[in-house]
Amino acid sequence: MVMRNTTAGSTMSWAEAARLVQSVEDVFGRADLAAIAEGFTEDAIARFADFPEMRGRAAIMAFLTARFARTQGYRLKKTLRCLTGDVLGNSWDASWTDAKTGKRMIGRGMEFWMVRDGRIAVWDATFNAWEEGGPPITPVV
Repeated sequence: MVMRNTTAGSTMSWAEAARLVQSVEDVFGRADLAAIAEGFTEDAIARFADFPEMRGRAAIMAFLTARFARTQGYRLKKTLRCLTGDVLGNSWDASWTDAKTGKRMIGRGMEFWMVRDGRIAVWDATFNAWEEGGPPITPVV
């Protein structure tokens, strides 16, 4: 999942960012934890939805290992939405079967990555999940 920057300076091209997003989609889609770990800097910071901030690759990987244990048959699609310098934004849609409940789930999220040396240094993500065919679960009243 590591993307080596081939442009001068510290900015990615759209093509490089698109390759990085595709690479992350691929390794997350396979739940390839070793490749996922390589895609984060050692000192990475992650803010994933309503979870407490995680600091360091080890903390992020502990979270992702537990998360993947709940997602059977995980299917993922990521789409690059914006790029400025070494910050990119993408959206993603996913589906899986919850390992504890057996229910089919759908998820949608948006995330921003700050990339350093081809790896994610900061991961800010929002995420909503709901039962497939079920009503929305975000409170509105």
